[in-house]
Amino acid sequence: MPNRLANETSPYLLQHADNPVDWWPWSPEAFAEARERGVPVLLSVGYSSCHWCHVMAHESFEDELSAAYMNEHFVNIKVDREERPDIDAVYMEAVQAATGHGGWPMTVFLTPAAEPFYFGTYFPPEPRHGSPSFMQVLEGVRTAWVGRREEVAEVAQRIVRDLSERQLDYGRAATPGAEELAGALLGLTREYDATRGGFGGAPKFPPSMVVEFLLRHHARTGSEGALQMAADTCEAMARGGIYDQLGGGFARYSVDREWVVPHFEKMLYDNALLCRVYAHLWRALVREADADDGAGDGAGAGTGADPQARDRVRALAELARRVALETADFMVRELRTGEGGFASALDADSEDPLSGKHVEGAYYAWTPGELADALGQEDGALAAAYFGVTQEGTFEHGKSVLQLPADGPAADADPGKIAEIRARLLAVRAERPAPGRDDKVVAAWNGLAIAALAECGAFFDRPDLVERATEAADLLVRVHFDAAAGRARLARTSKDGRAGANAGVLEDYGDVAEGFLALAAVTGEGVWLEFAGFLLDLVLDLFTAEDGSLYDTAHDAERLIRRPQDPTDTAAPSGWTAAAGALLSYAAHTGSEPHRTAAERALGVVQALGPRAPRFIGHGLAVAEALLDGPREVAVVGHPDDPARALLHRAALLGTAPGAVVAAGLPAAADGDAPEFPLLAERTLADGLPTAYVCRHFVCARPTTDPAELAEQVGAVRP
Repeated sequence: MPNRLANETSPYLLQHADNPVDWWPWSPEAFAEARERGVPVLLSVGYSSCHWCHVMAHESFEDELSAAYMNEHFVNIKVDREERPDIDAVYMEAVQAATGHGGWPMTVFLTPAAEPFYFGTYFPPEPRHGSPSFMQVLEGVRTAWVGRREEVAEVAQRIVRDLSERQLDYGRAATPGAEELAGALLGLTREYDATRGGFGGAPKFPPSMVVEFLLRHHARTGSEGALQMAADTCEAMARGGIYDQLGGGFARYSVDREWVVPHFEKMLYDNALLCRVYAHLWRALVREADADDGAGDGAGAGTGADPQARDRVRALAELARRVALETADFMVRELRTGEGGFASALDADSEDPLSGKHVEGAYYAWTPGELADALGQEDGALAAAYFGVTQEGTFEHGKSVLQLPADGPAADADPGKIAEIRARLLAVRAERPAPGRDDKVVAAWNGLAIAALAECGAFFDRPDLVERATEAADLLVRVHFDAAAGRARLARTSKDGRAGANAGVLEDYGDVAEGFLALAAVTGEGVWLEFAGFLLDLVLDLFTAEDGSLYDTAHDAERLIRRPQDPTDTAAPSGWTAAAGALLSYAAHTGSEPHRTAAERALGVVQALGPRAPRFIGHGLAVAEALLDGPREVAVVGHPDDPARALLHRAALLGTAPGAVVAAGLPAAADGDAPEFPLLAERTLADGLPTAYVCRHFVCARPTTDPAELAEQVGAVRP
């Protein structure tokens, strides 16, 4: 018989609706039940594509004996961390403070007042590797609750008190300057893996926000080291098993330092961020190659007259272009929902056709024999050599994850032949049982996807990608945004075209505003700037503290044991710095001093953390680069059907100036009607031709009708 989760919309919660555990969703009623029964709460937090969440569910939550014990002695609450990142953040902070590590599934025992007193992550069904079994944990917690309840209450209260004293105080920190950003670059250099790319050791996560900072720092300063770290890291990931060499798109992380074996789940946020980063890398590398050809301003990476170095830059640029487009196509093909939004994730696990069991990586890994069966002996051998598939295997059970070794025995194979092999293997793989998909639409991650698809569409002449971005933005406005009863809010999630009950958090407002701003720049439709402004006004009203710091939840959100506030990035930008970036761009578009001031005050945290922990505040560093550069404000006027305006618009969008904002539209009307973009006010045609205007720091360059001159003004590649 289904439990209380059967009425939820979260795919993760619905996965547990048939468990024998009497699960409750997070609700006041669940805690009232715990108070009435005088029992503690078992809080289990996870997400639908989490491999170890599935493992623990199968081992313990589907087990009748474990479930009976849980039901008798606890009120059991299940939370989807992607729906309720605020709950996840608060209790994960407690887990990490108590144990020194965290992860999912997260298992926390609470008093009926929601105060935590015992923590863990995955617990096995029997004692293993020094970890107690799940049943031992349950029995131990119950014994403590029954026999030492006052002591448990004291521990819980002390934990809550300690958490409350961790409130951040960065509001008085100064705006970051060139010295802090140079210090951050130095810190990244110390942690950089010069052999394998990326930062730190295993497991290795794609450093999307850090790479964006490196690209912007290079654009502002000409630092060759910054560009080298960005390019080498992106090449290593694109050649590794973390990248799907057949279908495009990235897995969540690599379990090793070499990017060989991924944790196979594919998340929307990773792929949206990486799609945009690879597009920006392409833009930077093409500029470098053009500079060495004498077509740029000479301030590039300095490959000089070395033709081999120049050819390598062009080859890396082509790789970046291919990966950006393949990742965009992956998102559209495999994550797009029927309503026009983008689903959250694909599972790591799928059914192994031979064993019938759900195992990690079954959909993606190959043996040499499987390649031969799919392609024939000759082409199978070529595919094995080209993709690094060995008899021993690079993964489990003799299977290999496909890679793209730069110096492999078939690295110089005919590109046409390899394209044919890729297509044939992709078709064979499509016959395998596919990983499950979490169909919920998360506002923040769709905002990231909108920005990535809009820019890829503009950069690579793919109007279909711009259309997909626009359709996702339409969905967010229609379904996620609720302005009823004078209480404007953004819903965190939707599914099947229906908004979820959970309120959006700061990252939703910041990332969706960023997506709308990117879409406005690409399409020339000012309505997206207006929507972004509306969301950012709510950021000022609902999320901003008196000292300029930002909270992750609105001031009238559900009260938890503390109000979450974290400026550091995880796998996606923190809400704090995402909002700061969108505020800064909106201020550049509109001249709004309150939004500019809010952005600058929020960036005080970067001045404090950037030099000390640059890996964990990469997005804030990238926004700080835009602040130092201006950001530049680019206005392009002309008739939308005029090819000359299209060339100017493209040159503006391809500018590498950090965080430059672009507005394109009709010239100022003689009747004085307000333009769609404030930047277009009083902007007229020069000699009757489409014209571009570039300003920064209250100083404007000479208006130009020449795309090449505009390219110089915005540090762009040639259109």
